[in-house]
Amino acid sequence: MNSDFTIAVHSLSYLAHLPLHIAPSDRIARSVSVHPVRVRKVLSMLCKKGYIKSKEGAGGGFELNCRPEEVTLDELYLLTSEGSLKPKFPNPNTQCHIGANIESAMDGIFISLEDQVGSYLHNYTIADILKRVELQSRL
Repeated sequence: MNSDFTIAVHSLSYLAHLPLHIAPSDRIARSVSVHPVRVRKVLSMLCKKGYIKSKEGAGGGFELNCRPEEVTLDELYLLTSEGSLKPKFPNPNTQCHIGANIESAMDGIFISLEDQVGSYLHNYTIADILKRVELQSRL
């Protein structure tokens, strides 16, 4: 899993939490504590999929374009991180029986792992994340 996933979840949660559901990318970046360019890359992916839209001009920024209770975390994982659980096998020795076959032998394991991660993340939405944030802030 990569940090684009957490940036996507954070950004959507942040926008969903705002009364007008709109904020400029630099404000979102301050909340996430990453460079605005990284946030804009993820926001661009979210725009392309219709989760958010950009609004030009004064008071513009990025605006939530979805219902938080309908966005499941597996959707965001697939958008930002699919395939990231599979490890790299750098230059295995193809003359070695193990080296020549280890990557293909492991592929099925990591495909299954990604399926399980997706199934688990499907149980949670952006609305669930907001509820968890509220609970944490009360502790």
